[in-house]
Amino acid sequence: MNTKNISKMAALAAVAIIGFASCSSSDDTDTTIVNGSQAAVDQACANWRTARADWEQSEAFLFGAADEYSIDPHTDTWPVDAQALAGVLRDATVMSNLDNFIKTANSGILGYHGLEYVLFREGQPRNVSQITDLEYKYICAVAKDLYNATSTLEATWDPYESNAERKKIAQEYVATHFAIDDDGNQAGSLAGYTNFGKAFKTPGTGDWETALDATLEIIAGCQDIIGEVGGSKIGLPHTGEDPSYIESPYAYNSITDFYDNIVSCKNALYGSVGATAPNSSSLIYFCLNSNNATLTNQAKNVQTKLEAALSAINAMKKPFALYYADSSCKKAMDALDELDDALDDLSDTLDDYADNATVQAACQSINENYVDNVILKTYRNLANNAQALYNSIVKIKN
Repeated sequence: MNTKNISKMAALAAVAIIGFASCSSSDDTDTTIVNGSQAAVDQACANWRTARADWEQSEAFLFGAADEYSIDPHTDTWPVDAQALAGVLRDATVMSNLDNFIKTANSGILGYHGLEYVLFREGQPRNVSQITDLEYKYICAVAKDLYNATSTLEATWDPYESNAERKKIAQEYVATHFAIDDDGNQAGSLAGYTNFGKAFKTPGTGDWETALDATLEIIAGCQDIIGEVGGSKIGLPHTGEDPSYIESPYAYNSITDFYDNIVSCKNALYGSVGATAPNSSSLIYFCLNSNNATLTNQAKNVQTKLEAALSAINAMKKPFALYYADSSCKKAMDALDELDDALDDLSDTLDDYADNATVQAACQSINENYVDNVILKTYRNLANNAQALYNSIVKIKN
């Protein structure tokens, strides 16, 4: 679960729902409008949604690099700290050295939501006549940093180290960025560069002692995001505990985010990106065909609950930023709870086979497929589309 700059949320409750005014509206701030085209802004917004989908479809595996290198909070903290961002845009020293500033800035002004804040209003691309030169300069730097972060995810999960350019970016990222604490602030240096793809495939060389340990991590990663979507992303606003805790409120992308988070679980469990059925090297396929009635029935239950959760999220009243109190939210939360319970049962049963050589061998195959055909493919798509997003943002200015 990623850091979400919780200390700022209560003060931003109202504006998270209706959208912010320009963050550079102060009398003492340069409000020169960028010389750019609306078509370029529209394209940047379309590319943001594409890159955003890739990120949300990676959230079932936020362990490894996303956690170790604080990439999750660095790129995906919300709500945006509008007051802090306004201060950045008034600070001549910061604005003159943005690339270095962003490496250590509070995460509440960075990443997808820092970009979203400038690019969108009420679910639509922002009018280019409202975007200032300073905002343009800022989002160029944030988008470049986002591309570097996503390149780091790809490179550190690529067991074949097949992209030398992105490996170089990753090594520099790890050397120059910092860990992030619960308040979104710098908290010391990052750990050294690690190839998590190799470690996941090779039990005993990294965080996973056995093949089964790694396979159980697949389930745990799914449960982490299922719990976050139901209990926090939907639950905190819906219950009234924190109405400001709304993801992607400017693009009205919240429900798409939630849906894509559960798609990430489906991909992880079914063994491929865009999966419609379990492939022969996937966790669910193994359980369905294990000749073990308990595992087979539990896997079938996971499939049923997974589809029910996706359907319930898709049926939520849109946009969530306006309708977070609707009864459809509770139905989605309940469906997510049932999916989490189903995965609990499956995980508990598998855990009993730690000493079974046949199960360990099957897990080895599952894990190798998972790295190659789920994590690496997702992160490669993510980095490619983050690069396209950066290029489209640069083109906003004529």
